[in-house]
Amino acid sequence: MRIDIITLFPDFFKNSFSYSIFQRAIKNKIIDIKIHDLRKFTNNKQKSVDDYQYGGGAGMVICIEPIYNCIQKLKSERHYEEIIYLTPDGERLKQSICNKISTFNNIILLCGHYKGIDQRARDTLITKEISIGDYVLSGGEIPALVITDSIMRIIPGAISDETSALTDSFQDNLIAPPVYTRPSNFLNLCVPNVLLSGNKKLIDKWRENKSIENTKKRRPDLI
Repeated sequence: MRIDIITLFPDFFKNSFSYSIFQRAIKNKIIDIKIHDLRKFTNNKQKSVDDYQYGGGAGMVICIEPIYNCIQKLKSERHYEEIIYLTPDGERLKQSICNKISTFNNIILLCGHYKGIDQRARDTLITKEISIGDYVLSGGEIPALVITDSIMRIIPGAISDETSALTDSFQDNLIAPPVYTRPSNFLNLCVPNVLLSGNKKLIDKWRENKSIENTKKRRPDLI
């Protein structure tokens, strides 16, 4: 899978993909991440990509021209299943969206900044708009990392045990069950006996019941 990230701050991503699952997935050619500096696609001599908004008001707006130039160049080289703009008023990110995007071959992530991008770019170039929550960040770079991580880790081969990602919270619209490891007894805090039984059927049933119990308690909206 290839992910093209368009940003005003390419250095933000300089070391972000050099660790853990990111590093392994890139090294094994499971995912290919390309960072594009939006300032390289403007015809403005000062390399400025923003301007005052029509009608007045506080805050600058990213111009349509560099966005158009960058996206058109990328589209001339390959087909993209989605061109995603990261914005607080987009569709709320959830696991089902990540699952679907992870099956694509190529996507573009456009990081917003300032007051956002010219609406004409949203109307004519963007195919999907995503928000990672009901709050505002300085730009779309952190959401781009969140989305890249959330879709990359469920691509086959990205993590050593593929079944691990399939049992994460939200994969089946439930919160994950509690997990334990050694020692089995720590200061008289004991691991549930069923997990030590070796009976896979009972363990699976226990985990299912605990997932339902946790979801009802913590996220009843998912039930």
